[in-house]
Parts: sequence; C-alpha cells; structure tokens
Amino acid sequence: MALSDFDLVLFGGGGDLAMRKLLPAMYARERVKDLPATARILCVGRHELTQEDFLKEVNETSKPHISGETFDLEVWNSFCARIVYVQLDATDDATYQSLVAATRTDPAIARVFYLATPPTLFAKICHNLAQCGLATPNSRLVLEKPLGRDLASARQINAEVGRIFEESQIFRIDHYLGKEAVQNLLALRFGNVLFEPLWRREWISDVQITIAEELGVGNRTGYYDTSGALRDMLQNHLLQLLCIVAMESPVSITPDAVRDEKLKVLRSLKRFTPATLTQNVIRGQYRTGHVNGIEVPGYRKEPGANPHSRTETFVALKAEINTWRWAGVPFYLRTGKRMADQLAEIVVRFKPIPHSIFAQSTSSFQPNCLVIRLQPDEGLQLNLMAKTPGDGMRLKPVELELDFRETFKAPRMEAYERLLLDVLRGQLTLFMRSDELEAAWAWVEPILNFWEQEEDDPMPYTAGTWGPAAASALIGRDGLQWREEALPEL
Repeated sequence: MALSDFDLVLFGGGGDLAMRKLLPAMYARERVKDLPATARILCVGRHELTQEDFLKEVNETSKPHISGETFDLEVWNSFCARIVYVQLDATDDATYQSLVAATRTDPAIARVFYLATPPTLFAKICHNLAQCGLATPNSRLVLEKPLGRDLASARQINAEVGRIFEESQIFRIDHYLGKEAVQNLLALRFGNVLFEPLWRREWISDVQITIAEELGVGNRTGYYDTSGALRDMLQNHLLQLLCIVAMESPVSITPDAVRDEKLKVLRSLKRFTPATLTQNVIRGQYRTGHVNGIEVPGYRKEPGANPHSRTETFVALKAEINTWRWAGVPFYLRTGKRMADQLAEIVVRFKPIPHSIFAQSTSSFQPNCLVIRLQPDEGLQLNLMAKTPGDGMRLKPVELELDFRETFKAPRMEAYERLLLDVLRGQLTLFMRSDELEAAWAWVEPILNFWEQEEDDPMPYTAGTWGPAAASALIGRDGLQWREEALPEL
C-alpha cells in the first residue's frame, strides 16, 4: 500500500531512540523509495541548534546505525533533505508556535506525532498540540513506553491523552510486535491447520518465553533504577508475546478483532496472591561476573547506580491462564540483563510420548518443541525424534529449521521500520489498545505492591549466567527445565 504524504514529528528527535532506531528505520524506507516525494521528518528538541548543526549530529550519531550493506550516500543525502530541526521546550506553551510554523496546514497531509519522551510529558505535549491547533482529526499520536508505572498512572495517561485524541488515533508502540517472527507466529497459528488441534492443554506441556540480554544497564541507570525488569520488559513485551501464543482465533486480522482476543487472554490470567507470589515469582539482580570473557561490574557498581539499590534486573515467573484451552498449562516468563546469551524466543513444548515401542525408555525421548526465535536470528525450529542412519532402530533428536532470511532471500525489515509504516498507514493491529494496557498493569500490580512491602533484596546472580538458581528451581518443581538446560550435550 502506497504511503500518503505526511509530516512525522519526533518529540525527542535528538534522543537515543530517534538516532539509533527511528531515523535509520525511515532511511530504510527512503532506500526502497517508499516515502512520498514531499514527506518530511520534523525532529523536535530543546537545544539551540541550527539546521546545519543538527544534520551534522544526525550524520555522527544516526548514520553509524545503518549497516554498510544498505548505506548509499546519494540516498542518505536525499533522506537528510527531508529532516527539519525544530527547537521547542515541551513544557513551555509559547514555544509550540515554532512547530506550528514548521508544519504544513494542508488537511490531506497526515500529521504524526511520535512522543519519544518520558511519559510525564505525554499529557502536557498533547494539551499544547490541541491549544495550538495541531491536534486535528487527521493527526496520529505514537506513545513510546513506559506507559505508566502502575495501573493508576496508566489510567491517568490514557485519560489525559484521550481528552485530546480519539482511541483510533493513538498508537501505543511495543517494538517486539513489529518483529517478523511474532507476525509469523500469527501466520503459523491461523494460516495453517497443522498445529490448531494440538494447540491446547491436552497436548502442550508448557510454554517458555525468554528475553535475555548480555548487556547491563549502560547509561540508562537513572531510568532503570526507577523501573526495573518487571516494568521495563515483562509488563509489556513478555505479556504481549504471551497473548499472541495463547489467544483464540480472531474473526479477522482487523485491529480490534485481534486486540479483543489479546484482551481476553490478559483478563484470563490467574491473579497472584502473597502466597503464590513467593512460590511463583523470582526476582534477581546481577553481580560482578564475566560476559564473553570480559569482567563486568555488578548492577550496584554501575556508573550512577545506587549502591543499595533493590531494583530487579531479572524476573522469572510462572503464569496460568484460566480458560478451557490452557487450564493447567504453565507459562514461564523470564527476562534479565547480563545473562549468558543474547536471545529472545518462545518455546512451546509438547507432552512426552506415553509409551515407547523402541528399545529405549520414554525418558530418552526429547519432547517435541516448537521454538520461535525473535533474536538474534529470526526463525522457526521444530524438534522431532528421528532414526539414526545404519543398523538397528535408535532414535535421536533432530531439528527442522526455517530461517526467514535464508528462506525468503529478502532484506529483513526491522521492528521499528515495520511499525512506523503501520503508523503512517493508520494500521492499528500491532499496537496496544487502552484496555489492553490497563489489563496488563492490573495483572502485574500485585507483584509490584508485594515487592515494595518486602524487606528482602533481589536474589543475586553472577553476570554471564542464566539468573538465580531459584529460577531453575521454579520450573524444576514441575519436573521441567528451561530450554538451554534441557538441550542435550554435543
């Protein structure tokens, strides 16, 4: 679908997200000639910079995030000609006149406001956009996470933003939903008949969803220490992935049909009590260790960190869904920083065979697993048992693998690239609705409240490992293992 003309206004246009992700994503669309000839990107910042100074900063900061394979100087120069720097203080009403002067007034031009700012500024920015006449029916608003700190603040953001913009104009972004593998999970489930009869409690043993990072908090200590892994990763990314796995078939791929089904999953999640929290939720914090052979400091020793911080850098929990399809199937969610590997994956593990007809015990059979890899290499993997070549009947695990890059021989579209295209087209399917956001916060809030009242520190784990030993004990109580622990030794 061709894009209509637009003005994309990036609040926080000189910030880390804009430079590392948003501008390179838009350059990628310039390279394939997706952008209308007169479309523009207005980067809003509070620093006094000339247009020339800002473009120099874009060249120094954003250009290195474009791979050498896709960089073309002529395309880059054409792309930079679209960028306009607008100096504006988001908290100062008077400065918005500079934005009014910079934007085009033609009602046929889509006006997209991307708020890559702290959420405390969302309401103020929306109010000022309305006051100066820029919040119009053809405007769209993109809200970057974190969308609140708890249920009350999320509701407040939704209410304040909702006074200015209609729900159909609001795009709450979660970049994990822009990954090809996540969209292929929808295709796998609802474009094929193969798995649907098996996609239920009678045949599935457990589901594991992991987002693991080798990196520490880096220069985000100030933000992270008030957020932690639960707010930063689990409440949004992990729960959205859980919804895609567990949702019923929507009546169509239209935005509200898909989001209605995701909302049902969130509302079906079994709520935690203080008793079940202590058994089924693990929080940890990394200590000094080694990642890829290099010694790295513990969280409390990171630059600018509170030496007594109780902020969690790791969360693992067991979730349950109270529906006929999923009753009794544990969903294990796990995320952490400074872990043994950089990966994001969904593992759907099927139940073991009930009886072996071969000269091997059932315990020697690895259960079938469907692995959806989100990073570093997006793809699908199905683990089966197969006969080894030669005499006799000896079975061993094998893998059927689908690598999206190799199979389709096409450049991979990055998550922000995909989602920005959807925003510019007005397509809401991959974005959270307000009731989804609030349902997610309602489910995690008992965990937050419990931790605030608890006096114990997060469990320590050595950087470069898979988290606290208690995370293995959590899944081990059900006679299971995390996937990396269950893999056979080579």
